[in-house]
Amino acid sequence: MVNKTLTYWGPGFEEDVININVGGLRRRLSSSALSKFPDTRLGRLLSCDSEESILQLCDDYDVSAREFYFDRNPGFFLYVLHFYQTGKLHVMEELCVFSFCQEIEYWGINEFFLDSCCSYRYHERKLESRHHNWDEESEVSSVDTSPDEISDINHDLMRYSTLRCGNVRKRLWLTMENPGYSIPSKLFSFVSISVVLVSIATMCIHSMPEYQEVDENGNMLDEPVLHKLEYFCISWFTFEVSSRLLLSPNPRKFFKHPLNLIDIVSVLPFYFTLLVDVTMGSDSELGNLGKVVQVFRLMRIFRVLKLARHSTGLRSLGATLKHSYREVGILLLYLAVGVSVFSGVAYTAEKEEDVGFDTIPACWWWGTVSMTTVGYGDVVPVTVAGKLAASGCILGGILVVALPITIIFNKFSHFYRKQKALEAAVRNSGKKDPEDVESISSRDRDSEALSETSLGRGSPDRRGLTPGAHPAP
Repeated sequence: MVNKTLTYWGPGFEEDVININVGGLRRRLSSSALSKFPDTRLGRLLSCDSEESILQLCDDYDVSAREFYFDRNPGFFLYVLHFYQTGKLHVMEELCVFSFCQEIEYWGINEFFLDSCCSYRYHERKLESRHHNWDEESEVSSVDTSPDEISDINHDLMRYSTLRCGNVRKRLWLTMENPGYSIPSKLFSFVSISVVLVSIATMCIHSMPEYQEVDENGNMLDEPVLHKLEYFCISWFTFEVSSRLLLSPNPRKFFKHPLNLIDIVSVLPFYFTLLVDVTMGSDSELGNLGKVVQVFRLMRIFRVLKLARHSTGLRSLGATLKHSYREVGILLLYLAVGVSVFSGVAYTAEKEEDVGFDTIPACWWWGTVSMTTVGYGDVVPVTVAGKLAASGCILGGILVVALPITIIFNKFSHFYRKQKALEAAVRNSGKKDPEDVESISSRDRDSEALSETSLGRGSPDRRGLTPGAHPAP
């Protein structure tokens, strides 16, 4: 039975020596060395007067041997010993900065005790870790291959087991959704891409004068071949989006997916203009509504975004732009400041020359074109001061545009790798039957429950051991 009060901490405890056992590493420390740092964990042991207070600081102890046991990293404890001997703490290179912080926090050692040879390196690594975490938080994406997302995919695939003809519907859905799922899915993707390209080419050719026809009233008519191609493309797009909707395992998620919304937007303008033409007449008879119809017809250009469904690079680009709003915001801020400054300088230098710098808002166009290094040449300065301002504007634009490009490129690489991994996960999940997926999930849950049970049992409580039960170091 351990005494509640430690009678050996007497007035002359500076001469006493206590034994510290950390993960099997046994060392002896004098009480005088510990008393120099009373706020540390080992220093506070000297002020303990009961079993409860001791067990709040260590995992177990032996009163007769004056030995305290700690279940911590024995390698780091050597650095702790050096700290008590010299009063200086050094960084353990084998530990990451967060593990090092946890260790010194456990032993009650403040990071201000770091020696000058390690202090700068420690704070630099800590700052880099914070920046890395900030980047990771900004890169959270719908294409992230987290276990939760893969689990959601498996959960959606398991829905087919409860549907009529579920296995066939699942294979058809994966064939239309994942271009790399099988040879038929690759053929379907090829046909879909070809139709999109034909639709875009048809729209572009229709704008050329030699392919435009006019009736006796001066109204524009569609060229017959192009008109038939347009109807064919719309029929294919309608078949594609309706098939995906019917085969989707979760219709609610279908309308939330950006690529599905692009598919819907690509066909809606055609049916809207067709409905207006049938019910209300041609564009020339509609007045202002006819202009709205023309705008809807121009929305056919959004069909080019359908290529993103079949291109990993385009999907990665979209995710990069979505999660690079900080960098894009900084870029726009820098451009706005530079355009405002250099436009004012150019206006002051060129306002008397009548070369297009009549007002500061007019100079904004010149500043934007110059800072983005486009340089149309429609407005140019002629004075020496104006040319110096233009030189500064161009050089500043190069620096401003180049600053966030590296960050955006790194994010693009990150999302590209994640998207490829997600496609592989979907492809592998689709090749398993729903029963297999369910059995794998149940095995995972059983293994997790077993590990939790094992952890719950744990190791015997050291407080119930006798002093002689500890192994010799």
